[in-house]
Amino acid sequence: MTHAPDFDAVIVGAGAAGLHCAGIAGQLGARVLLLDRAEKVAEKIRISGGGRCNFTNRDAAPANFLSDNPHFCRSALARYTPADFIALVQRHGIAWHEKHKGQLFCDRSAEDIIAMLLRECDAGGVTRRQPCAVRAVRHVDGGFELDTEGGPVRTRQLVVATGGLSIPKIGATDFGYRIAQQFGHRIVPTRPGLVPLTFDAALWAPFVPLAGVSLEVGIEAGAGKARGRFVEDLLFTHRGLSGPAVLQASNYWLPGAPLHIDLAQGTDLADALLQAKRSSRRQLGNEMAELLPRRLAEAWLASRPGWAAKPVAEMRDQDLRDLARQAQHWEIVPDGTEGYRKAEVTLGGVDTRELSSQTMESKLAPGLHFIGEVVDVTGWLGGYNFQWAWASAAACARALAERPAESAH
Repeated sequence: MTHAPDFDAVIVGAGAAGLHCAGIAGQLGARVLLLDRAEKVAEKIRISGGGRCNFTNRDAAPANFLSDNPHFCRSALARYTPADFIALVQRHGIAWHEKHKGQLFCDRSAEDIIAMLLRECDAGGVTRRQPCAVRAVRHVDGGFELDTEGGPVRTRQLVVATGGLSIPKIGATDFGYRIAQQFGHRIVPTRPGLVPLTFDAALWAPFVPLAGVSLEVGIEAGAGKARGRFVEDLLFTHRGLSGPAVLQASNYWLPGAPLHIDLAQGTDLADALLQAKRSSRRQLGNEMAELLPRRLAEAWLASRPGWAAKPVAEMRDQDLRDLARQAQHWEIVPDGTEGYRKAEVTLGGVDTRELSSQTMESKLAPGLHFIGEVVDVTGWLGGYNFQWAWASAAACARALAERPAESAH
């Protein structure tokens, strides 16, 4: 005799992907239970975008995502677009604005997005239990059985939406990866993504006084098809480099490889210095300070004794060209990252070759689904990872609701 399941679907993880999936599936008629081990839902939404939640990017497309299986994300992203999520935000009367480069933020607070997702869950009759940790998962006839802090739960379908390893202080764990491995799934090796980069202390010593200096740069990292080039703001820190430029590049950077940085993005530095030589009586240090932040210009010239105080008119053309080339083709090798503690996302995760791109369902364990950051799909900085959460959640939710309920025997 088979017991009827308590729910059509249990979703583990009440973050962006889990909440969105629960709301849609519930409204499509599925009986959904949403579990989370934390007292507060969606802590990552709450702290994102400086507390205003960069909830999507108008321009989100497959090219903005990294994965060992790069075409996997196409289906979900095509079937739930930024426009779909914007429409949901507008239906709830949430005021928002575009900051730049397609990045959309709440006018008021990230709490508006969390409240919206909870209202959507309520509209779908979703049952929520928290804090309620899952201690074990078993495959049983007709689905899965979960041992939870609130007692055993049976379900026809199980959705893992537990996120990655980034920002452990808000509760990140490897639970999702352990469940995947329990059911035979391969995990693409994980590493911190969208994370500041650090440098050997001796190498970095000349740049420590630049902490706090920010400027727009061109930056490249990686090789071949896995090469990223961005034009964003770079920030010097006491330990290395941060800011949007470096966070973007970090997704493509591999240990031992250099970063390539243009410190005078959009300027032909050699031409500007040669023109100054012909028309200016000022010192080279003052001319460089017109083209780069003053503290950076001073640090850049510090390793060239006497140059800063030398009149630019007395400089050799070749020396000016070399100075410009070194600034516009700065090559420097990080020795590591600030780790998951400072990482916004986790690269790697559940191998998508073993999932359906249409439904996010496991090809190895029918009824088991993985959505959001736990999957090996990682977006750029700027709302792309939230869009993957919404899109993968929507693809999964439709599948949960489409599977007809099984009657008890």
